[in-house]
Amino acid sequence: MDWQALFLTLRLASITTVILLLIAVPLGAVLVLGRSRWLPLVQALTALPLVLPPTVLGFFLLVLLGPRTAFGRAIASLLGHPLAFSFSGLVVGSVIYSLPFAVQPIVAGFSALDPLLLDAARLLGAGPRRLVVTVLMPLARRSLLAAAVLSFLHTVGEFGVVLMLGGDIPGATRTLSILLYNQVENFDYAAAGRTAGVLLAFSVAALAAIYAAGQVRVPGLKADGGRRA
Repeated sequence: MDWQALFLTLRLASITTVILLLIAVPLGAVLVLGRSRWLPLVQALTALPLVLPPTVLGFFLLVLLGPRTAFGRAIASLLGHPLAFSFSGLVVGSVIYSLPFAVQPIVAGFSALDPLLLDAARLLGAGPRRLVVTVLMPLARRSLLAAAVLSFLHTVGEFGVVLMLGGDIPGATRTLSILLYNQVENFDYAAAGRTAGVLLAFSVAALAAIYAAGQVRVPGLKADGGRRA
């Protein structure tokens, strides 16, 4: 097992998950409570990584964050290095690529709450921020857990964006998915089997945690195993 790749993958997934929750909670609240005519466009942009090929997203990010654009040059001047082919660049790409896996469970959880509770909180003087912190988040905590777990797992297993944006730099951008690709390419199926087993174990354990936490329903997953009453 390449422990360096394992620790880098866990570090990337952890940082990405924290950032995604900080973004997805307020964004989910806006999508549920907002009344702007631009909300459908925001929803479409949020869900875009679900249908956009990862290599396409990775290519656009590579161009945007590289030295060929004014934005990329400005970031490089500010940080002292370009974001492309760096761990920081992987974090940016991972946040964008996994955004719908954080936003959609949270939107589903917020939308499932009784509107009367929200109206009562407003009547008692709760502003938007207090409404989110004291009402939406506590009542939708299982959806927050689902968002965190799905974001973490999606980041652990991502490949196309990582390959396009970060390449294969040991200790900097080589994640478990890149390691697995290299092992298969080198016909080292024994090592590839161990790496794939680690990824599989992460997925099974995390999904089991979601179900054990209270049969959370998230988009694309049914807590009853697909059965309907």
